[in-house]
Amino acid sequence: MYLYVTPKGQKYWRLDYRFEGKRKTLALGVYPEVSLKKARERRGAARTQLTDGIDPALHRKAEKLAKAGKESFEAIAREWFEKFSANWAPSHSSKIKSRLEQDVYPYIGTRPINDLAAPEILQLLRRVESRGALETAHRVRQHIGQVMRYGVATGRAQRDPTQDLRGALPPSKVRHHGSIVDPKRIGALLRAIDGYEGQHITRCALRLAPLVFVRPGELRKAEWSEFDFETAEWRIPAHKMKMKQPHIVPLSSQAIEVLQEIHPLTGHGMYVLPSVRTWKRPMSENTINAALRRLGYEPGEMTGHGFRSMASTLLNEQGWHRDAIERQLAHTERNDVRAAYNYAEHLPERKRMMQAWADYLDALRTDAKVVSFRRHDTSQG
Repeated sequence: MYLYVTPKGQKYWRLDYRFEGKRKTLALGVYPEVSLKKARERRGAARTQLTDGIDPALHRKAEKLAKAGKESFEAIAREWFEKFSANWAPSHSSKIKSRLEQDVYPYIGTRPINDLAAPEILQLLRRVESRGALETAHRVRQHIGQVMRYGVATGRAQRDPTQDLRGALPPSKVRHHGSIVDPKRIGALLRAIDGYEGQHITRCALRLAPLVFVRPGELRKAEWSEFDFETAEWRIPAHKMKMKQPHIVPLSSQAIEVLQEIHPLTGHGMYVLPSVRTWKRPMSENTINAALRRLGYEPGEMTGHGFRSMASTLLNEQGWHRDAIERQLAHTERNDVRAAYNYAEHLPERKRMMQAWADYLDALRTDAKVVSFRRHDTSQG
């Protein structure tokens, strides 16, 4: 902070700071109307905003617009984010926050939300597209639309102009997680996993992944307290699930065998698959994919998420009830009340399915003559 004196003798309090790598200056007031004590108070407030990731200069502009009855897009976007992000997965919340702060706020953040029109938003989106991030541009349009509709709902915007931008961007290519679905290649993958020479915990994670086919984040954050070996169930609490609904994973005898093998090593801690650096944290999100790369599988060929596609494809081919498969994959249920009530739906069949699936994988691993474990074959007795 310093006192800037003009050639004509006028005195202004100034604060130089850096935000996102850029040097900026904030006006703190005119001396002597603003005393040294008052200037220091304003400096302290600005420093607090910087600590919270807020640019003091942009924040001041937003406040001026609000006082004038024209609330800024950024002010309403941050209010929207604060209201809804508590129900999002941390990774999802982080991505949205990053997109808004990098691609939106610097360009339209200080604009009154009710003054924004489609051409101005399109210019912003094309800026993102021009750097080769077409999918991100589509995501940014979606986030802006969500904020605009929140503004409409709260009486601070008249309409959502992003609706006028449908078709204005080229369609993005759908990217699929690498997955192996050919039975012979699955057998080769399972044998490669058995021969994995890295960390034992990582090898156990690779062995569990095809048996439970949960999302990678759900697997690596598994806690021993969630497992019941007597009922042969893994009950994942709602806050860990993408759709925020509790989920039951029936455990095959093969899955229990892997868990019992690793229990003497990690059973005294919280996580079934802890980090190799500290057992107070779960395994890194990159561990399974890195292990697959070490086994020679490229990203477009097989990923940790690909075990889900593998199970979905083959279980459907084998004739298992589609609703049982979808429930076991913990895919979204449009009716939230029904989802909360039916999280254990189809559980008897899912238990049969999970054991039959594990037996099928064993047959592929040993390169035995594979017999399809169809639903009607396992529902007897």
